Amino acid sequence: MADTVLYEVSDGLATITLNRPEAMNALNIATKVALREAAESAAGDTAVRAILLTAAGDRAFCVGQDLKEHIGLLAGDRKSGTGQTMSTVREHYNPIVRALAGAPKPVVAAVNGVAAGAGFGFALAADYRLVADTAAFNTSFAGVALTADSGISWTLPRVVGPGRAADLLLFPRSISAQDALELGIANRVVPAAELRAEAGKVARALAEGPTVAYAAIKEAVAYGLTHSLAETLEKEDELQTRAGRSEDHAIAVQAFVNKEKPKYLGR
Repeated sequence: MADTVLYEVSDGLATITLNRPEAMNALNIATKVALREAAESAAGDTAVRAILLTAAGDRAFCVGQDLKEHIGLLAGDRKSGTGQTMSTVREHYNPIVRALAGAPKPVVAAVNGVAAGAGFGFALAADYRLVADTAAFNTSFAGVALTADSGISWTLPRVVGPGRAADLLLFPRSISAQDALELGIANRVVPAAELRAEAGKVARALAEGPTVAYAAIKEAVAYGLTHSLAETLEKEDELQTRAGRSEDHAIAVQAFVNKEKPKYLGR
């Protein structure tokens, strides 16, 4: 895995850190490949019970596509007559978003600075977003004559509503941390100096929680967004049965009766 993305697993928590602060964590090919590998590893590793996605530096979480590299790749496409450059959506962005959004465990994004384009999309793919008070969001795509990718056409309308999503996509602009909180993009805004510590606490608490139940909650919410009430009730029955058979449920019930704090096993 390239050093443009750092990956560490400790006590059930996988921390993925975008590590190109000098380039505002822009996504060149090496970074996209490494992020895809890290996200898929964390999602598929049964020893990982929560994922923390963050970035190095103070200026940016991720400003999206590395446009300096992109210009050169587009020039190569023109010479060859191919359209290989835009295959990055299929090869990189889509698998990254699928891994994060579909992971059977909670994903926390610690947004330390600007999150633009695909960086915004990756943040929205997380289940919980802690945002530094100095951070900002920008869809960016229309500003470079592109449409939405990295799942934003699916996630953003579900977070802010279709009308606001259309506004933010058609007229890209900086959204402050406070505005992001009011729109529901941020779950919590904290002082920048406290972001890493607070994100660590939240992610660690989730890594120590009832993983089977968390996975079921993620699945239920995603299912309910695209299915009828009747279908969703059936899905809830299926998922609650699964959660009810978990060791963690038995542990939680016994701890409740004993007036103790449960110590979950994640299974």
